[in-house]
Parts: sequence; structure tokens; C-alpha cells
Amino acid sequence: MDASMRLSAPLPLSGPMAEKEIRVYWQRRKSVFTGSVLASAHCSKHSTVLRIPCEAGHYHPHFADERESEGRSDPPKVTRRMRASSRRAGRWAGLGLAPGFVLVFLDHTQQAVQGVLCEGDSRQSRLLGLVRHRPRHGGQEHALFLYTHRRMAITGDDVSLDQIVPVSRDFTLEEVSPDGELYILGSDVTVQLDTAELSLVLQLPFGSHTRMFLHEVARACPGFDPATPDPEFLWLSRYRCTGPEPEQPQPLGWDAAPETGPRRSGIGGGVSDFDDSRSDKKGLLGDPASSWGQDTPDSLLPRQNKSKSEITDMVRSSTITVTDKAHILSMQKFGLRDTIVKSRLVQEEEDYTYIQNFRFFVGTYNVNGQSPKEGLQPWLSHGIQAPDVYCVGFQELDLSKEAFFFHDTPKEEEWFKAVSEGLHPDAKYAKVKLIRLVGIMLLLYVKQEHAAHISEVEAETVGTGIMGRMGNKGGVAIRFQFHNTSICVVNSHLAAHTEEYERRNQDYKDICSRMQFCQVDPSLPPLTISKHDVILWLGDLNYRIEELDVETVKKLIEEKAFQTLYAYDQLKTQVAAKAVFEGFTEGELTFQPTYKYDTGSDDWDTSEKCRAPAWCDRVLWKGKNITQLSYQSHMALKTSDHKPVSSVFDIGVKVVNEERYRKTLEEIVRSLDKMENANIPSVSLSKREFCFQNVKYMQLQVQSFTIHNGQVPCQFEFINKPDEASYCKKWLNANPSRGFLLPDSAIEIELELFVNKTTATKLNSGEDKIEDILVLHLDRGKDYFLSVSGNYLPSCFGSPIHTLCYMREPILDLPLETIRELTLMPLQTEDDGIQLENPLGIPKELWMMVDYLYQNAVQQEDLFQQPGLRSEFEHIRDCLDTGMIETLSASNHSVAEALLLFLESLPEPVICYSTYHNCLECSGNYTASKQVISTLPTFHQNVFNYLMAFLRELLKKSAKNHLDENILASIFGSLLLRNPAGHQKLDMAEKKKAQEFIHLFLCNSP
Repeated sequence: MDASMRLSAPLPLSGPMAEKEIRVYWQRRKSVFTGSVLASAHCSKHSTVLRIPCEAGHYHPHFADERESEGRSDPPKVTRRMRASSRRAGRWAGLGLAPGFVLVFLDHTQQAVQGVLCEGDSRQSRLLGLVRHRPRHGGQEHALFLYTHRRMAITGDDVSLDQIVPVSRDFTLEEVSPDGELYILGSDVTVQLDTAELSLVLQLPFGSHTRMFLHEVARACPGFDPATPDPEFLWLSRYRCTGPEPEQPQPLGWDAAPETGPRRSGIGGGVSDFDDSRSDKKGLLGDPASSWGQDTPDSLLPRQNKSKSEITDMVRSSTITVTDKAHILSMQKFGLRDTIVKSRLVQEEEDYTYIQNFRFFVGTYNVNGQSPKEGLQPWLSHGIQAPDVYCVGFQELDLSKEAFFFHDTPKEEEWFKAVSEGLHPDAKYAKVKLIRLVGIMLLLYVKQEHAAHISEVEAETVGTGIMGRMGNKGGVAIRFQFHNTSICVVNSHLAAHTEEYERRNQDYKDICSRMQFCQVDPSLPPLTISKHDVILWLGDLNYRIEELDVETVKKLIEEKAFQTLYAYDQLKTQVAAKAVFEGFTEGELTFQPTYKYDTGSDDWDTSEKCRAPAWCDRVLWKGKNITQLSYQSHMALKTSDHKPVSSVFDIGVKVVNEERYRKTLEEIVRSLDKMENANIPSVSLSKREFCFQNVKYMQLQVQSFTIHNGQVPCQFEFINKPDEASYCKKWLNANPSRGFLLPDSAIEIELELFVNKTTATKLNSGEDKIEDILVLHLDRGKDYFLSVSGNYLPSCFGSPIHTLCYMREPILDLPLETIRELTLMPLQTEDDGIQLENPLGIPKELWMMVDYLYQNAVQQEDLFQQPGLRSEFEHIRDCLDTGMIETLSASNHSVAEALLLFLESLPEPVICYSTYHNCLECSGNYTASKQVISTLPTFHQNVFNYLMAFLRELLKKSAKNHLDENILASIFGSLLLRNPAGHQKLDMAEKKKAQEFIHLFLCNSP
């Protein structure tokens, strides 16, 4: 086929109203053939002329009569005449098919559409063809052919027959409103296909083409007239019984049993669990990450009932009827992407929404590792009307080492049950989501009558503890759509101790920058916290009262001089300085500080530390139409050394007026009808060359540029270069990497360069350089090339142990060629007999950090558990790389964290990959473990023994630093022992064995 004639959807044929004739020849591959457009060939003895006048931007197929051609051996020909108009452009845009792709079925294909087959959490694209057969005895029979296909299908090799569904008397295909989903006009259509043998759920694209397809399928159903003979479907045997072919799998579903739906049950007092399955599109779906009380469904069939009949009735009683949907679906979209419609709808949202207030309860409670010992009604439901939404957060759910290192805790179920039983008795609630990170847990409930209006539920976690990952500190968040308002609820536990306010500020910024939620449309960049209409932030923020002694604080509290005391509140000071929570609001503090009390009482802390009272537990908010009705602590609860805090809000939520929405949508579609989208998109870039100077290890550099769009809506994306797995090198990232632009709009793209442990070694050795070319691709348009260059400053971080031992000078004082040679030098052992001159016994950088800690931090509480400051890490790195240790000035925690990051960055761990499995096997035998260590290369042995000696010195001061063998073995086990299989993280069993191995050396002197 002439390449010039392969329609590039949505590029038109040349010339207005051009008329071309293309001949397509038959290439038989069972039931799939290649061609130029959607066409049909009746069978090997039939040919069909398919004429498709393309008016108003869509296809109306009219088929000629089949003609018998007995004895003919030539392949049948299919001829197409097409009248093209500029509005046809984009008719098949977004279907995932290559330009000009076509299916030619063996029998008479009346209609075809691309859809998505939904099986549980799985979403797989399928091509659906309605095929008609006319038996010799008269009448006609129909079947649905379902095909899998590659992302960009070009030839028959790119599609495979998946299932054949005969349109028999028991065949039904109907639109459904999936459980927990609110139908949104303009969205995909969900249909349920049922026969006696199988049940399928399919999502079909919004548009008149889908409506026509469903209409033709309805017409194809044989009906129930007993005088009409039952269809025999003998003609399908040739598709099912032609023998296996390697590239053509046997049809599925012919003998498939009906699938069963998920089992769901009520939880707690008047609470239903909606958190069993993933959120997709508009559904109120759950998350397999929630670790409590879940059944794993075999598949998710929207018509399966929940255990609570009232929920089923509520979900099904949608105000949008099938007739309404049919009206909307009958309107033409002219092939423009759904994104254009959605973007315009967002712009004109005020035209079809109104504000309705809903009551939100937001509560936070640091439970100090305790189990619930008293009812939570005084906190959750006493003295208030039943809220519409509950957002309940906990901190320090479990303080055990098992929870910290292995993320397991029975406390999650205990507190979840306590909350469910403490909700307001005057309403029934559905649990929407539970998310937990170690001891930080967040629960979201809504009244059951609102459940149908909750959608796009996502939950994420960010650990900000030691090395920026541990979950003893950090945040968890749940985002969701309530009617037409996006809401994000964040529960955080920030760094402790009065003097650590800068660390708290950093934790907040880390949560904001790293918390990202996947969007329903995978082509769109993740959502951050700030990209929501309403943000509710709760938790133990740990900001303290400073500049006042303990007795002065207590005296002001006794006098209820809360505003005087509030002037010394760290959070107030940091917000005023715009260091944190910029744009957030907090209500007036009219209650006494919530920390620290003697457990079981209302008495202030009488322990040896005698902590000063502080408002650690807070609730803040950001957004429009938010009114705080109450903000208080709850002194009646005495389980913890904190008191719980609650805040009740009236939040104005944007609710859709369906009639005005319909009119707005119609106007948008009509305006799109007038838009000439046949032109090639064009953009201008503010910058195309980027130079990053003096890039350092773990120090982010960002440069930005702006994409200005022209007169045509366009989709952009950074695409992979040939033979490359990603659009950029691992040290680079574009944010966002894809997106959509309306006419005359612009977007800023940030190029983020960050070198970490996975990329540093090759940059040190010169195997990689700060050089890359990015390809910015416009859908239906041209490519733009962006060049990235720069220089990397070598660092001890990411350098091998033996390399550093041969560097007697600071790494930045050495020539690049010397660094390259030493980094590429293979790991050697004493048996090799190869030694360079005057190597050090251990890397001097390791000695500098350990000696600093030995001199200053052996009595430091929470060493290796409390994170340091990022700015101090950068200072430590520079001191190590330049050898200027005398200028090192940093907190003990920052140096300790730098030591851990150094060990993590080693390309070959202290205990070499080759001995990993031997270490695990002898983890209970000290003698055998020493023997394994003795087989390590000399430099690795030295480092291991040096570290163990230092850790044993720390343990001698455990009365002061509160360290023990289990804590240190857990922290260092996963750093010194790493899985060689893809350098993946240790699983739970391996993690415990690694901990036991290190534990032996901590408890036994050499």
C-alpha cells in the first residue's frame, strides 16, 4: 500500500473534499487481514465493495450485496471510496492504532469500535467487531469478535483474536452504572455483556460512534419469537478449530464460566467498607495497599452487589438516566480528544455548578504506641451534629521496632475498630480509605448517601525519617473528588525536639514535593498536594513553644493566657516567616497545649525530661468556601501523653447542576465542531539548550523553559530515542513529561537534574557524562530537540571502597583521568598479588565521619534514627570531597545520616555481593560468620571490622544514647548486606537474617 495513502489519524487526505480510491488486497491470517481502512470481505468466496462517505467527521458504512464466486482462487479485493473533509481529522485519534490501520474480517463486519476490557483491577484494550453472517438457508447471524492489539497496530501481525461472543438468544449488552461510581456526562460508557457462558465488562469511548455501535448490536439480537429458529453459529467453527498457530492464540471465553464478584462486608458500627479495590475513572474504589480486612476479588463486575443492600440501592439510583446518556452520546465529538472537552469544562465550571456546604470532621491523635483503652466518642461524636465526612489521623500508632523496621502492627486493626465504633450514631458511614506508614495512619469516612459522589480516590505515603525514607516520621495523604471539588487530606508527623524546627520545616517541604498522586488519565502528570481545591492538613507537627522556661509556660496556661503563649509558638513564627504552610490558615488556639501529659492523667509531664507543654497537634486548611466551626482539644481522653484535637468545618463543595452541565457540554461540542483541527500543531519553546554547571552528588539543580502553543490544541510528550528505554538519562527528569495545551496557552517545564547512588559511580568513572538530548514530540506535529550538558564534580559518594583507599588525596584534588582509572579498577583481593603504592587501610572519608561521631556523638540520643538537615549534608559532602575536615560543622544527626548515605552509595557493599547468600546461611553461627568475613577483600574486611568496633563503642554508652543491638543491627543490616539480584531491596525474611548476622558481631568481641 502506498505510504502516502495511509491515513494518519487525524491528518486528512490532501485537499478539501478530496476523493481517493484505494485497492486493498487480501492477506489471510486466520480471521484478521491488513488493509487501509475498516472494511469487510464476506469469506474466501465473497468480496465486498465498501463505500464510506465521510461526512460531518464520522463514518456511515453502507455495504453492497455479497456475490458468490464459486471456484475463484484469487484473493478478494476490497475497494473503498472516501470523501474526506477537514473535520474528519482525529476521528480515530486516541484509539491507540497506527495511522491507516484496518481490520478486514472474514465475514461481514457491520460496526467496529475500540474499548477497554475490565477484569478486576486490570484494564486491557480490545478491538470489538460486530460480524454478520448470512447462512445459505436465509436469515442472518451475528457475533462479536474481540481482538487484542499492540499499542500502535499497523498490520495483521499486530492483532490477535481473543474471544468470540455469539449474539444468541441469551445475549444481553446493557449500559450499567458500576457500583460506587457516579456517572459523569462525557465520560466513557460502561457496558455489561452477558451470555449463558460468560460475563464481561467493557468501557467504550464517549461519542456517536459508540452509540451507533451499541445501536447495531441491539438490532443484531435475535429476539424471542419462538417461530424463529435458534441461530446455529456453525460458521464460527472455522475460527475456533483451525488449529493452533504460534502468533494466534485460541479464542478465549467460549467455555468460560461466569465470573464472581468481590465479597464485601460491613465493618464496625454502622460502617461499610468501600476500600477493597483500585480506583479507576470515576469509581469509589479501594486500594490493595490497605492492609486490613480485605478480600481479593477474582474479578470486578460492576453489577455485583455489595453486602450492604442500601449501598447498592444508593449507587444504582443515579439521577442520570440511560436516556440522558444517549442524548449526550448522540452528539458528535469530531474526533477531538476528551482532554479538550475536559479542559473547557474546567474553564467553564462556574456555569454549571453551585456551592453546597458539607460538614467535615478533622481529628488528630498521637496515641504514643498505646492500644485503645477507652471509647473515642468524646472526641469523634460528642456534642456535634453528624458530619458528612470524617478525616481521622493518628501518629505513633506503634512504637515497636517491628513496626518501625518491618511495617507490621496489630494496632492498625485495633484503632480502626475503635474509630468505626466511635463515629456519630445518627448516621451510617462508609469507609472510603485507610492508609498507614508505620505509625502514621489516616482514615476517611463518608455518609453512605454521599458515597456515590466520591471518586478518583488515591492514597500515598512519604517517609522523611533517617535517610529521607524511614517511616517513623513523614506523612500520609488521601485525595479524592467530592462532587466537582478535589480534596486532599494530609496527616503528618514531623521531626521532634524543640531545637529541630528547621528539620520540621524540611519535613513539610519534603512531603509537599514528594507526595504525588497518579491521575485517572495516565498521560497526565501526577497531582501534587497543592493541585487541589481544598487541602486539610492535620497531625503531630511537633512545633514547640520557645524562649520561655517550663514554669513560665505552665503559669500562662494556668492563667489561660493562650494568646500571650501563642506568640512564642514555633509554628506561628515559621508561618509568619513563610518558611512553611504558606497560604494555609489555622483557627484561633483557645485550648491549652496538647503535649506533654503523664499517661492516664491531665498532669503535665513529671518525668526526668520534664518536657515543656506545647501545641504539637494541629489542624490547618487551605482553599475557598471553608468555615471553621470549632477547634478544640479533648481532655477526657487520657490514653496517651498527647490529647486528641478536632476541628469541624463547613466546606463549600461544587455540585453539578445536570441541566446546566448538559447545555454547557453541548455548547462546547458545538464550538469544537467549528474548529478546524486539521492543521498541524505548532509550539514555540523559550529555551532549547540547558547547561548545568558543577553538578554535585544529591544536590538538585533545576532549569525551566516554557512551551507556548499556537492555534491548535496539542498533546506533547517527551519520547524515547531509538534503542533507549527512557526519554532521558536516569539523573534527569522533566516535570511534567507530558501534557495537553489549549490554543494560545502555555506551560512551564522544569528539567530536574539529581545525581544519586544509582548514577554517581558512572559519572565518577567518566562512563557517563552530563550530556543528553531530549525529544519533545507533538501528537500529529513535529519533534523538538533539547540539548542538556554540564559537568559533574566527582564525589566520594558513589565511589568503590578500594578506589577510595588508593586515593590519598581528596577526590576533588585529583585529575579526572586518575579518578577514572581508580574507579574502573577491578575489585582486588590479597590473593591477586596486585597492590598499588601506599593504600590506606580504610577510606579516609569514612574515618572522618566515624571519628567525628566518636568524638562528639557517642552519648547522642536517637543517633542514626533522627534525620539531619539537607543543607548540612551538602556541607559534609563538600568537606569530605575537598579534605577540609577542620571546617566540618554540623549536627551529630547530620553526620550520622551522611555516614549511612555513604554506605548506601557504595556500588559494591561492604559485604560483597558474592558473599551475600553465605552470610544469610550462617546468620545464627558466629564462628561461621567470622569465616565468611575473612574471605572478603582486605579493604572490605577493614571497613567491616572498623564499623563493628565503632558500633560496639556506641553500645557501651547505651544508657545515654538509648541504642541497643537490635536497633543498630536493623539499621546497618540492610546497608552492609544487599541482595545481588538486581540490587533489589531485601524481603522480610532476608532482612531479618541480615539483622541477625550483624547482631552477632555487635554482641561478640573479636
